[in-house]
Amino acid sequence: MKKLILVRHAKSSWEYDVIDHERPLKKRGINDANLVSNYLKGNHLTFDSVLSSDAVRAKTTASIFINNLNIDKELVELNNRLYDFSGRDLVEVIKSCDSKINDLLIFGHNHAITAFVNTYGSTYIDNVPTCGVVAMEFDISSWQELSKGKTTMTLFPRDLKV
Repeated sequence: MKKLILVRHAKSSWEYDVIDHERPLKKRGINDANLVSNYLKGNHLTFDSVLSSDAVRAKTTASIFINNLNIDKELVELNNRLYDFSGRDLVEVIKSCDSKINDLLIFGHNHAITAFVNTYGSTYIDNVPTCGVVAMEFDISSWQELSKGKTTMTLFPRDLKV
C-alpha cells in the first residue's frame, strides 16, 4: 500500500514585480498554511519522503508544513519538475519514486494537482484550492505501478474557517 498526500501551494501574492517562479505567499497564504498544517498535527502523519516544487510559493508552503508537523528536513527534496501545471511531470516524478517510499508528501501547483486527483483518485474535485490537501491510497507495491487509487481525505482552508 502506497500513501500520497498532495498539497497545492498556499495563496500567492501578485503585488511584487517578480517572475512567476519567484512569487511569494500572501499573508492569507501564510495564515492558511499554518491553519491547515496545525490541524493535520492531530492526524499523527509520518512520511518517508517530502517533495516540493522549487518555486518560492511552494517552497514556503512546504516549509510551514514541515515546521508545524515536525518533519525531518533530511526527508525533503526540491524538484524543479514539480513546477508543473499540466500534470505530466507530476505523474512522472511520482512514478520515479523509490518503491521503499510508502508515505509520500508532495507540494505543487494547479492544474497539475487537480488533474492528478481526478485521474487517480476516487472522488471528483472541481478545483483543489490553494493550500488544499488531498490524501490518496494506492494498492500497489511500487510507484511505477501507479494506477487508480482511493481518495481518503480532502482538507481545504475553508473547511477550517468558521
